[in-house]
Amino acid sequence: MNRWPNVLVLLIAFAILGGCARQATKAELFPLMYEQKPRSIVILPPINESTAADAPTYYSTTVQEPLVYTGFYVLPYEISTEILHNEGITDGEQLYDMPLHMFKEYFGADAVLFTRIKKWDTAYMVIASTLTVEVECELKSSISGKKLWNYSGTVVIDLSGGSYGGDPLSLIVKVVATAVSTAVADYVPYARQANYMALSAMPYGPYHPKYEKDAGEKIFIQDSHKKK
Repeated sequence: MNRWPNVLVLLIAFAILGGCARQATKAELFPLMYEQKPRSIVILPPINESTAADAPTYYSTTVQEPLVYTGFYVLPYEISTEILHNEGITDGEQLYDMPLHMFKEYFGADAVLFTRIKKWDTAYMVIASTLTVEVECELKSSISGKKLWNYSGTVVIDLSGGSYGGDPLSLIVKVVATAVSTAVADYVPYARQANYMALSAMPYGPYHPKYEKDAGEKIFIQDSHKKK
């Protein structure tokens, strides 16, 4: 059985805030990625602004893999998180305004990934259910302290799958199946998909074959995007 969900909306926004969508190159949007050339990244615990208490666990445990595939050395999340936990830090909000050079000194990382989970909502609608994941991500340099890359977007995932035949019995079966699948949904694949979507706009790192060859690639962004 195919465990990957049907995606209703793959991408609401590829960059910051609202406005009319347009295209721009990675180099135009994220010039500091090409200038400062980060090689290693430490992932901080997500800042959870959703109502789902388990969302940070699902999201954080699936962000390392796509970062590695994008071409960066990523400090093992379990190790860096354990170190932070031992210091009494469990939420990225506690670290957001700290001097970033501390991460260079402490972990040896060139950049720090902050993530905000804005929404992690499951909607149950009798014969259908969906999961809406809205995230904001920022990659900041631990050397200059500047923002290197950012993303804001939403993925809406169909948890129910398929369609019913129209007769009453089929409808009843569909209702029961939807309720069961929503209750026992394994959210890890959905979190992984949201992470891959977010990181698809990031310039490739030094361990990827397309490193420094993707500057001209165009991605969709919002007109209100501003480089900082």
